[in-house]
Amino acid sequence: MIIDTIIGNLDTTDTSGLQIDLLSLEWFETTKRILRKHTQGGMEIGIRFLKEGQRLKQGDILYRNDTKIVAVDILPSDAIVVTPRSLLEMGSVCYEIGNKHLPVFIQQDQVLIPFEEPIFRWLIASGYATTKEHTRLTNLLNANVQPHQHGSGSSLFSKIIGLAARQ
Repeated sequence: MIIDTIIGNLDTTDTSGLQIDLLSLEWFETTKRILRKHTQGGMEIGIRFLKEGQRLKQGDILYRNDTKIVAVDILPSDAIVVTPRSLLEMGSVCYEIGNKHLPVFIQQDQVLIPFEEPIFRWLIASGYATTKEHTRLTNLLNANVQPHQHGSGSSLFSKIIGLAARQ
């Protein structure tokens, strides 16, 4: 079965009387545009997202019939969890992590990144309140600026450049 759209989420859908078949994904698979996997129940699913920037979230419903729902289940993984003590520290840690081009997740006032030992040690040495946890990485921060987007002027980067050019 080929899936090209997300049709809902378990959080906002009445699932009473329906079997829920989970499609287990690693955090890094949630942004793939083309993917082929099997659900826990053995159903083969092909994902083909044509739009740029589509990503799967925990509980997204990919298929539904009269008896069954296929939904996304993001598997827990090792992560670095930073709990900022102030808004300034939040900004600083996000800047430092982003400067290393690592994926950043913001969940419950914490900053999470996939676990890497050198980054973990660096964050501790820098004085951030840092722990290693086995958790779901579910809320990827979309901080990608697209500086080469011409014509529409709709990216944040192009708006900043436009304002700076007027001065």
